[in-house]
Amino acid sequence: MCGIVGAISSRNIVPVLVEGLRRLEYRGYDSCGLAVVLKGALERARTVSRVAVLDAQSQACGLAGQVGVAHTRWATHGKPDTVNAHPHISGKTIALVHNGIIENYESLREELRARLVTSSSRRPTPKWWPTWSTRAYTWPDSATRGDPFASVRAITKRLHGAYAIAVVSKDQPDRLVGARSGSPLVVALGENESFLASDALAVAGTANRVIYLEEGDVMELTLDSVTIRDACDHAVEREVREVKAYAAAVELGSYRHFMQKEIFEQPRALSDTINGIDVISPDMFGECTAQTFARVDSVLVLACGTSYYSGCTAKYWLESIARSRPRWRWPASIAIARPCPIRTRW
Repeated sequence: MCGIVGAISSRNIVPVLVEGLRRLEYRGYDSCGLAVVLKGALERARTVSRVAVLDAQSQACGLAGQVGVAHTRWATHGKPDTVNAHPHISGKTIALVHNGIIENYESLREELRARLVTSSSRRPTPKWWPTWSTRAYTWPDSATRGDPFASVRAITKRLHGAYAIAVVSKDQPDRLVGARSGSPLVVALGENESFLASDALAVAGTANRVIYLEEGDVMELTLDSVTIRDACDHAVEREVREVKAYAAAVELGSYRHFMQKEIFEQPRALSDTINGIDVISPDMFGECTAQTFARVDSVLVLACGTSYYSGCTAKYWLESIARSRPRWRWPASIAIARPCPIRTRW
């Protein structure tokens, strides 16, 4: 799963971007990169190596800036190489990172080709993203010219699929724009600085006041403000939450790999999930749930990988609850299946 980190501050944010990417390494990736606005221009570093290599590369190049975006990428379209690595830059004006898949990219790309616009990236899905942003932001016939926030809002209205994006412009170094639909994206607020991330853990300890963006939200961050517009382009306010995230949650510690860490931390994760619930029993669901299940004929748990084993446990629990409550008309069958050609006998 790709990861996004964005930051705007009065200090150099390159170390923050690199640390954010390091904390997102648990998602896996085959390339990574970052871009910042430096002395009125966009400067970028990308690599197909680890985040540690990107850090060394950034220091060797003297990258520094007060606004920027960073990304870890899993290659789903286009091979994993430096050319396809994010961030993408177009017209030396816009730097953009993108998670997800845009289903109607072909029609949008053809529209750009008609205007004789090209991009250096060979990845099919986002190759048109930076050029399209540049078109909306700089072209004379664009109604949103010169306004990155309005440009992104105009772009996202034409997209079909899932995405999370973060955009910076060299002409607007005091603004960071993001949007989400189907892919997670959170805003983190600090003291005279703001951040974007795919996971709140990416900026844990740096900013613990978090806003979880909703489907279709487009937002603009400055040093001391956040502006959010929903899918209907209405100005909205989202709840600001205090998140007590701990950086160690995304560090290996004494474990050999993240899979081992995930296995051994499951008791703590379960405890945190049900914190505040004194007793879990069929009685806690009440009559409303009983009436709901009375209308259900079957339950299908669809899962694969680790979630498949979780589904097996859930099947056992649900069936034991059903047998303990004869007054409930439980579904006639509870089945579990994998979305792949693997047969499992019960």
